[in-house]
Amino acid sequence: MNFGKLLIYAGLSLAALGVLSIAASKLGIRFFRLPGDIVWKPTENSTIYFPIVTSIILSILLTLILSLFNRR
Repeated sequence: MNFGKLLIYAGLSLAALGVLSIAASKLGIRFFRLPGDIVWKPTENSTIYFPIVTSIILSILLTLILSLFNRR
C-alpha cells in the first residue's frame, strides 16, 4: 500500500471517529471517561487524569484494526 492511500484511510477513519464522538455526546454516551480511569484533584484548581482502562481498550482496538490491515 502506498503512502497516499494510507493517508486517505487515516483521514477517513479520523473523520468517522469525530462524527461518532459527536453523535455519542448528543446521546449522553461518554467516551474516554470509563470506570477504572483515575481522576485525582489535588487542589481546587488542578485535575490529573489517568486513563488506564481507556488506554487498554484503545490498545486492543488498534491491535485488531492494524492486524486486519497487515493481512495480505
